[in-house]
Amino acid sequence: MGGNLFSQTDSLTIGKDSLQRSKMNYLEEFIITNSKRETSGIGRLNSINGFGIFEAKKSELIVLKDLQANLATNNARQIFGKVPGINIWESDQAGLQLGVGGRGLSPNRTSNFNTRQNGYDISADALGYPESYYTPPVEALDAIEVVRGASALQFGTQFGGMLNFVMKKGNTLKPISLVSRQTLGSFGFFGTFNSIGGTILNKKLNYYAFYNHKQSNGWRPNSSFTVNTFYTALTYQFNEKLSLQTDYTRMNYLAQQPGGLTDAQFLNNPQQSLRKRNWFKVDWNLASLEIVYKFNSNLKLSSKTFALSSQRLSLGNLSSPNVADLGANRTLIDGKFLNIGNETRLLAHYKIYGQPQSVLTGTRIYVGSTRSIQGDGNNGSGPDFTLLNPAKPENSDYLFTNINAAWFAENIFRLNARWSITPGVRAEYINTASTGFFRTISRDFAGNIIADTSFYDKQNSVRSFVFAGIGISYKINPWLESYANFTQNYRAVNFNDLRIVNPNIKVDANMKDEHGFSSDWGIRGNYNNFFNFDISVFLLSYKDRIGQILRADVPPLYQDYRFRTNIADSRNTGIECFTEADILRLWKGEKAKSKLNLFFNLAFVNAIYINAKDKSIESNQVEMAAPFMGRIGISYKYKGFASTLQTNKVAAHFTDATNAEKVSGGVNGLIPAYSVADLSMSYKISRYSVELSCNNLTNQAYFTRRADAYPGPGIIPSDARSFYLTLGLSL
Repeated sequence: MGGNLFSQTDSLTIGKDSLQRSKMNYLEEFIITNSKRETSGIGRLNSINGFGIFEAKKSELIVLKDLQANLATNNARQIFGKVPGINIWESDQAGLQLGVGGRGLSPNRTSNFNTRQNGYDISADALGYPESYYTPPVEALDAIEVVRGASALQFGTQFGGMLNFVMKKGNTLKPISLVSRQTLGSFGFFGTFNSIGGTILNKKLNYYAFYNHKQSNGWRPNSSFTVNTFYTALTYQFNEKLSLQTDYTRMNYLAQQPGGLTDAQFLNNPQQSLRKRNWFKVDWNLASLEIVYKFNSNLKLSSKTFALSSQRLSLGNLSSPNVADLGANRTLIDGKFLNIGNETRLLAHYKIYGQPQSVLTGTRIYVGSTRSIQGDGNNGSGPDFTLLNPAKPENSDYLFTNINAAWFAENIFRLNARWSITPGVRAEYINTASTGFFRTISRDFAGNIIADTSFYDKQNSVRSFVFAGIGISYKINPWLESYANFTQNYRAVNFNDLRIVNPNIKVDANMKDEHGFSSDWGIRGNYNNFFNFDISVFLLSYKDRIGQILRADVPPLYQDYRFRTNIADSRNTGIECFTEADILRLWKGEKAKSKLNLFFNLAFVNAIYINAKDKSIESNQVEMAAPFMGRIGISYKYKGFASTLQTNKVAAHFTDATNAEKVSGGVNGLIPAYSVADLSMSYKISRYSVELSCNNLTNQAYFTRRADAYPGPGIIPSDARSFYLTLGLSL
């Protein structure tokens, strides 16, 4: 993986011979960084990109320097606007927590993707708790790599795919380069991004660092936040064979959460807040060290060690929004995450009968530890994250451990200049364990304790398995390719499924891991960088799918809640289509002095339950699987001026397997269809830039999420119309 900004369909012409992509990628030195070649903000990963093989896989490369979007607020609608099939949750104003899912999978904290930064894991626990509380500031990114389910062979057990944030590096031509960006926006938003980078010591040491601060009062009452992110990276090239790279990330934020709403409350006033005592705090620390050794032009090795030491704290009232907050003790959930891992990869090029071949093999060792405590916080209103009874909290105290070891191999067999076959295999060993206790406390109507029982629990689950996949690619001509792939997938039960105390959700203690496969077939091409398309069909088969069904509690409460268990198998099929054309270049050719790009991004998903244990959900729609998602946009560029108008439409979809349309507490029900438009403009002259953006241009009242816990419970309204102005300076 890396920051190669060339699309998959580039070719290199030498004399009369055209080296197509299959051969071009064999020439490792063709990878060019810091290229000035302009894209439309979207491309595809080369068949070999860094230490990754992506031949015949569905992939997208988002090139941030060419993307016209609101980068200061991490606006996911705009950033992922050209990636088909992506469903987005909007839970906060400035993209503090990215929530994206693909092909009918839940966007919840991007947990169905293997989420990475510079090629290493950044979620709380890649297997046991794959939720991402940290999202890099987009202003610091070079690119975002998106690979679908076929990436499981190289990146581990998941169905959604791999998402990798590629951070910027220092300027390779100057010893020092400075960037400063200041943003003001609606609802008291202020953001500052400042970076420094360059190459020194006879061009052996490349360095880069940034500091980013954001704060806002929020559109709704009780929704203020402050976030700080610091990052530094060093790359030292000892000689032509050996290099070392290290980086460190520190992020912390404090956010007040206004809580969720019922359907009636949302219709009455989506801006209202019924919770003023809910808070969320995150402290994230990441570090990595990578050694790259190039034995020769055909063989190179990467060994990357990475570590995470982080904490997230949530405090507030977890009862449904139709239950008044009377000022009782709040619920405090304290999660501490500590893990370390190493991924070592060996990439080799060789020939069979004169045809260049490539093989990638690697190992992964990962050890994680999660401490999760849930108990009573005080009855105040401020962000006091202190347990009242730390020795024995009122709800639960668990230690979860996870050991993962894996080996994989993939080989590109190039039969000729047009055909390639890429088989792969992965062997996994997973050992998850938990030890701790949970309490059940029963009270009478006066609030007096009538029963207090502690249940001590110790579990250990060891499993090992092998899964495989294969991809086929046919280059119709130098710019057009047909591809197909099939990959087995596996997803482990996560720690949250083992034990949590929440009045809105209950968990089946006998839940088991999920397994299945994903498959793609498509055709894609990029003609001379002014006509770009990728049209594909997919099949995602899920066995023993973990999901949520709606149940009613026993007397006297009769409160609806979600029950999380292996509810059924599911079958997700669909079509993903992306097409973009530079209208002026199609008309005037190379004589065109400006660019007018029109793009369509459409996804149709049919996701249903089959082989259901509860026959009442047989043939029901899978929750969070929107049947249609479409984004249409137009961009114009002339010299230093650029603008983009984009419209997003998402069809109505359900939030639980019973397909309930509405319940009293707002936690379950339909997410109605919605449309939202965004406008961004920028002007650059010399070292100065100015950017203006408007999110939710038509001021739609809509929501993308019903939360069963924080930041709800209930409906989480999306922000109303907002404006942002960014001033930039580069030295």
